[in-house]
Amino acid sequence: MTTSVAGQGRPARNYGLDVLRIVSICGVVAIHVFGLRVGAEPHDGRGWWAAVILDIGFIWVVPVFVMISGALLLGSRQVVEAPAAFYRKRAARLLPALVFWNAVYLVGVRIWMRHEELSTARVLQLLYDSSVFTQLYFIWLILGLYVIAPVLAPFITAKDNHRAVATACSLLAVSVLAFMVPGILGYFDVSRPIPMNIFSYWMPYVGYFAAGYAFRNVRLKGLPLAAVSLVTAVLIGFTIWHYGHRGILPWADRLLSVSYLGAGVAAAALGVFVVGLSLSVFLSVSSQAGTLLVSLSNASFGVFLVHLVIFEAIRLNVPAVLGATSFPAIAAAYLATLAGSFAVSLLASKVPLLRRVF
Repeated sequence: MTTSVAGQGRPARNYGLDVLRIVSICGVVAIHVFGLRVGAEPHDGRGWWAAVILDIGFIWVVPVFVMISGALLLGSRQVVEAPAAFYRKRAARLLPALVFWNAVYLVGVRIWMRHEELSTARVLQLLYDSSVFTQLYFIWLILGLYVIAPVLAPFITAKDNHRAVATACSLLAVSVLAFMVPGILGYFDVSRPIPMNIFSYWMPYVGYFAAGYAFRNVRLKGLPLAAVSLVTAVLIGFTIWHYGHRGILPWADRLLSVSYLGAGVAAAALGVFVVGLSLSVFLSVSSQAGTLLVSLSNASFGVFLVHLVIFEAIRLNVPAVLGATSFPAIAAAYLATLAGSFAVSLLASKVPLLRRVF
């Protein structure tokens, strides 16, 4: 059975979105930490496969983060009725973080910690490509989505939810197809990669953004919930297997890229979002537990921003982690990075000046 909670007045806080956000940020840290082992030789053995499971198994997290933003923002009155106020609020939230964290990773991590020698041309290229450090592209991605939110919201919220679903599915299908075509062309030795930069990172994710709003009220029960859960688990499992066995299924290598905009990953991300919110109906959250969930959820953006500073400090000072071959060492580094990042983010949220960049 499928139900919708739309049209029942303003609901209590949706703790399902908080849980999804907390699980997703744990997955983001896992991708960046265990990815160190995944990328290192040898590409086999139990340790490598364990790292692949914890890395690729969370490949849906960035799309889900974008969907959470869409669910929270596109239906808000301020986006539709007071776009200028919306822009001021979001700019005050994102622009200080954008400047501060680019400086931290460019100067603090690349120059001071890694002792990189960066020419002016290299700095400009890093800034334009949003590749100053691994995760900072996401700020530009979200900033772009915020810019178009007041344009998109009136269209998809003007009629019943069918328009929102059709719009989200159409936009997402176009993005998935656009990123599938280079793989197909590669079969004919035609190289057509899609370059991304600070002005374009948001574009392929508009479909996910709209999907967050379109599917925010879907709640599955019974057999539909079991079926979608199974299909989602199979898609994630196949993506893990596919990553570790590239070359065995050439058609899958071309058509189902292991990326945030791959067809299988997109379907899995939608499944995680819908199943996660559907299962949240069964949560019984006390006021104390709710306070904790909200605190951890609100700290997730700060965790996203600071975790690679902490992990880089661990990586450069712990030989077993720097060597990237010891799964137990990297697992310990993950736990330390995650706990440290949440601690720093939660503490920063209590300091007025730091709160602006966390």
